[in-house]
Amino acid sequence: MKEYWTSLASLLGVLAFCQSLLQTVFPPELRFAFVKLFNKIFHWFSSYYYFDITEIDGVNTNELYNAVQLYLSSTVSISGSRLSLTRALNSSAITFGLSNNDCMVDAFNGVTVLWEHVVTQRQSQTFSWRPLPEEKRGFTLRIKKKDKYVILNSYLDFIMDKANEIRRKNQDRLLYTNSRGGSLDSRGHPWESVPFKHPSTFDTLAMDPKVKKEIMDDLRDFANGQAFYQKTGRAWKRGYLLYGPPGTGKSSMIAAMANFLGYDIYDLELTEVHTNSELRKLLMKTSSKSIIVIEDIDCSINLTNRKKNNGGGGGASARTYYDSMEMRGGGGGVSSVPGEEGGGGNSITLSGLLNFTDGLWSCCGSERIFVFTTNHIEKLDSALLRSGRMDMHIFMSHCSYPALKILLKNYLGYEEGDLDEEIGKEFEGVLEKAGMTPADVSEVLIKNRRDKGNAVRELLEALKVRAEKNNAGGGSREKVNGGHDLEEEEEEEQEKRALESPKEEGCDFVEDSCKKGDEKDPKEDNEIIEK
Repeated sequence: MKEYWTSLASLLGVLAFCQSLLQTVFPPELRFAFVKLFNKIFHWFSSYYYFDITEIDGVNTNELYNAVQLYLSSTVSISGSRLSLTRALNSSAITFGLSNNDCMVDAFNGVTVLWEHVVTQRQSQTFSWRPLPEEKRGFTLRIKKKDKYVILNSYLDFIMDKANEIRRKNQDRLLYTNSRGGSLDSRGHPWESVPFKHPSTFDTLAMDPKVKKEIMDDLRDFANGQAFYQKTGRAWKRGYLLYGPPGTGKSSMIAAMANFLGYDIYDLELTEVHTNSELRKLLMKTSSKSIIVIEDIDCSINLTNRKKNNGGGGGASARTYYDSMEMRGGGGGVSSVPGEEGGGGNSITLSGLLNFTDGLWSCCGSERIFVFTTNHIEKLDSALLRSGRMDMHIFMSHCSYPALKILLKNYLGYEEGDLDEEIGKEFEGVLEKAGMTPADVSEVLIKNRRDKGNAVRELLEALKVRAEKNNAGGGSREKVNGGHDLEEEEEEEQEKRALESPKEEGCDFVEDSCKKGDEKDPKEDNEIIEK
């Protein structure tokens, strides 16, 4: 045994002497050249190509590294023996990934590739303005030489698209609004955001299932239609106009669309936009895969139908109206000449709004949806309603029987067939006459949700009362949108305008007072002088 250890020590000594002799005889440059030559010979005989994807490219983060990490997290089995767990910022999901120096096999278009997650210690750094991580991370992709030109580019593009899709699903959606007065935030952005947590979906939306399916199919075709839009030479965008009485679910529809597609929402407040150029800048700062919303557009800006306003007037008056509109808020005058602003007031032109939705500036980005809502579609200009700007017009009607069944399921847990047939027939007969909105029906169900039977009875009674009221006053009051009272809508619109433009109302009040003062009887003035 002693002789064995003696021989091993002698062997180690010989190896140490040979190593020192090699370092003395062969300089580092020669050794480096020899290793490089050996690697060339090895790769020349090897049947694989190796591609390194590092975490940091110089001083910037490598976007491809993050995409590969996210993509592999969707293919790695959760039952693996060793996995890394991550949770990104603004994300509600936990992703799984490869641990240090682990490998996995992936397949794309029938070709097998190998991924290896390589983690090594970084050499000690000198002074740096931006210290680098202690560990050097990266992925190594191994592909057969014969498959390099077949799948490399398409495979990496597939990984980037898949990673964006996963990131969009995992990341919490945001609700943006333009800053007051066009001001910028600390990062120089004109939009302010909050997390979007609206729970509305197409499953819970009280609407005819056939109409919902048409909308969902249209949205799905749009989201998957990049190649189609490029082929046809159209900008990758789509417009939806939601119109109908208040309380019919227009805002819930927008939330359901955002949750269905996984898009962010940009709620554009037109009364805070000063000029057309500012409107374009807001559009440029929106991201792709987003929904740009202008709610109650008939109350935000004067878009009355020009044909009704002009009557039989000449073309000059029509062009004047087309080029200038008054904002219903902000106080101050508005110039009737395009490009001029009077008195510092807020002014944008109809042409500016049309270019925003369907002009050259609407192409600065992709996969955007424009949604306008209104209670009075007849008040909007026809130029805004045509196809290419508002491609799909969706009428949000009063509560129908299919919509009522969805509400009963949402609030009371009624499944198909749980409702008594006789009561169902009563509902079906009285709903059209009552003309109640889904919001009104929901309120009745919420108040009585503890007792399902009582909730159904209360709702049926409320519908009958409303139907009798409509029948009694049917001949004396004007109806719009299938039974909604015109007077009620006018009152709601006046309240909206009063809240949005208190300054204008104050001016109107002063003007009325002045007029009343001017209309005083001169006899009263003479009596005062005589006294």
